[in-house]
Amino acid sequence: MAKYAAAIDQGTTSTRFMIFDHSGKVVSVDQKEHEQIYPKPGWVEHDPMEIWSRTQEVIRGALYKANISPADIAAVGVTNQRETTVVWEKATGKPVYNAIVWQDTRTDKICNELAKDGGQDRFRPQVGLPLATYFSGPKIKWILDNVPGVREKAEKGEVLFGNIDTWVIWNLTGGPNGGVHVTDVSNASRTMLMNLETLDWDPAILKIMGVPRAMLPAVRPSSAVYGTAVGDLAGVPVAGDLGDQQAALFGQTCFSAGEAKNTYGTGCFMLLNTGTKAVQSKNGLLTTLGYKIGNDDAVYCLEGSIAITGALVQWLRDNLGLIQKSADVEALAKTVEDNGGIYFVPAFSGLFAPYWKSDARGAIVGMTRYVNKGHIARAALEATAFQTREVLDAMNKDSGVDLKALKVDGGMVYNDTLMQFQADILGVPVIRPTVAETTSLGAAYAAGLAVGFWSKVEDLRANWGKDHEWTPKMDNATRESLYKGWKKAVTRTFDWVE
Repeated sequence: MAKYAAAIDQGTTSTRFMIFDHSGKVVSVDQKEHEQIYPKPGWVEHDPMEIWSRTQEVIRGALYKANISPADIAAVGVTNQRETTVVWEKATGKPVYNAIVWQDTRTDKICNELAKDGGQDRFRPQVGLPLATYFSGPKIKWILDNVPGVREKAEKGEVLFGNIDTWVIWNLTGGPNGGVHVTDVSNASRTMLMNLETLDWDPAILKIMGVPRAMLPAVRPSSAVYGTAVGDLAGVPVAGDLGDQQAALFGQTCFSAGEAKNTYGTGCFMLLNTGTKAVQSKNGLLTTLGYKIGNDDAVYCLEGSIAITGALVQWLRDNLGLIQKSADVEALAKTVEDNGGIYFVPAFSGLFAPYWKSDARGAIVGMTRYVNKGHIARAALEATAFQTREVLDAMNKDSGVDLKALKVDGGMVYNDTLMQFQADILGVPVIRPTVAETTSLGAAYAAGLAVGFWSKVEDLRANWGKDHEWTPKMDNATRESLYKGWKKAVTRTFDWVE
């Protein structure tokens, strides 16, 4: 009898493999970073072969650390950085080009061209998304238009497209030797090619974008058996697939309409469960698929996506050398009482929700001789909290329901200074669960449900526990004054790129 459920969590900066027991506790974990490739300003790439190597290494590492054999694992789920786009040869498994990462802005010309007929919201009624460089569809088009010979092969079905979930599952189930070419509704809803109603590829949009259907994966539920793993996990059912933010929603057990979570990773992503109806946003949010369990109705979400949060701390570390390791940012921020009058707007990849301006670029405003590196560190942390407030305001407007508390997860939730400021600037309590790695947990849950390791979602709710709660301590006048300053700072980043 299998004792565990496992998850491959392929993120923007690293890959990890996590093994959970029936109560949702972490039994073993292994994690490795991969290279970030920046060929030109605004371009961000990954090497898909390196990602697959790292995936195999962390699987071996986590199994070895806990002395667990594949026979002990009931099922494995996959969760992933969502819009990052890979196109590879079916016969060899070789990518035709590096993976184009979700943060990459090279498709801005493609998006502007497409927006000439019908504006930025041209496809929003069908796909729930504005035309933006963030999504996979325009990235596929860029590869087809710019890598010689690929379009011809795509028409013949000789090359395959996938977001990273599809790439990992294909390789995990045999690659060129019978690998399963699938994605789930949550990942498909990030391509700008999937119709929210039919939960399948939209023929009209495929035609306009020039993406051959032959290269696209089959769209499946988020919790279903897709195939069986080979290699280090030989014989284990591959049975869960969720984009990272939807996996976190699932891991936080936000199964009822009106429940929301915010994940603090490379970027920041707030998702609100809207139930089995797609709610179109009027305030700059995305309408996206939350998850689909087997034959049950699909569950939809509103999402506020922020491109740069944790990545800003990495930038302070790697590009400026202000800190040695990411965790040091809190101590540096605590050397000062406040932000010293500055705001740091990290529009490195343009601005995502609620603005959707790919021509914005980062700015630090309000500088005086008084400002030191402590203030910069503090302003960098505050940027995450301010951006989250903007998204929450939009969510409250769209849903007509004021959020009472925010469930949080991801790497930055261990930063007390940030979490307290987050509660202060939102004016609602912020709650961290006992297992903060809810992304991996959500993927393991989806896989475990598909094979009966867990029998129903209510069993999962029983696993959720509260680790810490931050309550607001700031008076309303201070809160609104700081937020007003932030809104003013954001406008200074608009229209930077001609």
